Amino acid sequence: MKAGWEIKKLGDVCDVMNGGTPKTGDPANWDGNHLWITPAEMGKRLSPYVSDTERKLSDIGLRDSSAKLLPPNSVILSSRAPIGHLVVNTELMATNQGCKGLIPRSQLYYKYLYYYLLSVVELLNSLGSGATFKELSGGKLKDVEIPIPSSTEQQRIVAILDEAFEGIATAKANAEQNLKNARALFDSYLNSVFTQRGDGWVEKRLEDVCALQRGFDLPTRSRVPGSFPLVSSSGFIDTHVEGPVKGPGVATGRSGSIGRVFYIENDYWPLNTVLFIKEFHGNDSKLVYWLLTHFDLNRFATGTGVPTLNRNFVHDERVFFPDEQSVQKIIATKIDVLWEETQQLESIYQKKISALDALKKSILNKAFSGEL
Repeated sequence: MKAGWEIKKLGDVCDVMNGGTPKTGDPANWDGNHLWITPAEMGKRLSPYVSDTERKLSDIGLRDSSAKLLPPNSVILSSRAPIGHLVVNTELMATNQGCKGLIPRSQLYYKYLYYYLLSVVELLNSLGSGATFKELSGGKLKDVEIPIPSSTEQQRIVAILDEAFEGIATAKANAEQNLKNARALFDSYLNSVFTQRGDGWVEKRLEDVCALQRGFDLPTRSRVPGSFPLVSSSGFIDTHVEGPVKGPGVATGRSGSIGRVFYIENDYWPLNTVLFIKEFHGNDSKLVYWLLTHFDLNRFATGTGVPTLNRNFVHDERVFFPDEQSVQKIIATKIDVLWEETQQLESIYQKKISALDALKKSILNKAFSGEL
């Protein structure tokens, strides 16, 4: 730490305020003029600054609850569910009981406090306690230590962080957009394959392309680890000593994660939460997989409580499909190649996003150890 910096407790350099919620069922408490924020709303925000809220308290609601109005340029921290969301209010604002409002005193610049809390979110989480969900108490928050340089140095550090974080945010937004574009390009190509079609494609019922069947029950007590994957609606969850269905195969979520489609290279055990393809009728299994992936299978679900994919409705769907298996294999191979390229691009962009997050964390650590 640089010479001249002091170590203080948060309770010595800012006032820590609790939030509160009036009775939610009483309309007299709501739709007033007092801004009121919750951790859930804080988690949706892309900017650290907040000037409006989804819900507002009335004068009665503010009076009859433990919520207190925080002055502008306070730092609001979600202290439970989860610990660590942070915003700066630009207007008078109250919070619910899942937040702590930190009002910096004269020697502490509010944006410096915001960035410092952002740098110690992991520490704040470690200080939380509770059986149902962790909560950070006001007492423990007040005991958290913060390095305090001069006011001029605080503003200098904040200016550096603002500039760096703006650049990181732009780079991350570009990487995230590129990630979306890569998947959108593949989805567009896949859609064109099954909508534009070509010579030798014929219209038929899906049941004439492949026959779906419900998977099999396998109680947990009977699941013995082996060489064959167990396929549920959520994916490959385990292995078993038997594989009653010969691979390669295709299965899709029947209940739970409806519409997720899985391609299985080898023999497998489809559980009762999936529909699997019992018969391909001589068609290429991989192109059938891409055909089902192209569908919005959720529209074939029935039931209100627990929607279930209705195989009869799926079977009745009219589709276009190439007649010749040799043509099917060529088309499936082209899709596979583009999918592999798409995954490689997605991996590059995901790594870039992770690297930007790591860079952000590194800059914060340097800022509060006096290395900037």
